[in-house]
Amino acid sequence: MAKKENIVYQGTGRRKSSIARVRLFDGDGKITVNGKDLNEYFGTEILKVIVNQPFSVTNTVGKYDVICKVEGGGFTGQAGAIRHGIARALNEANPEFRPALKQNGFLTRDPRMKERKKYGLKKARKAPQFSKR
Repeated sequence: MAKKENIVYQGTGRRKSSIARVRLFDGDGKITVNGKDLNEYFGTEILKVIVNQPFSVTNTVGKYDVICKVEGGGFTGQAGAIRHGIARALNEANPEFRPALKQNGFLTRDPRMKERKKYGLKKARKAPQFSKR
């Protein structure tokens, strides 16, 4: 784990119904999600790339260790929440990263959420089958 004398940068990321609490430490690039290694937690390569995008944009690959706790939603939403949290923590670590992170849209919270179900309908927009007679 991380040593206590390391400087800790924190960021909270959200996407759909997922919430990620991210802590950044000076280190060698180890990413831990819910107590598991990144490769163990996310099966597909695309989700791992999504999580690492803020590091590649700011040229800080391998400079920070990440420990995050994420809950809610599915794997894609969780990966997006972790990316958002890492971007916020990197912004806190070095404000010079802000233009690059902002330009790629990593600091912007994705507002798309599941629409609520309405009464008289089967789902948010799906209506029961209509019959004239």
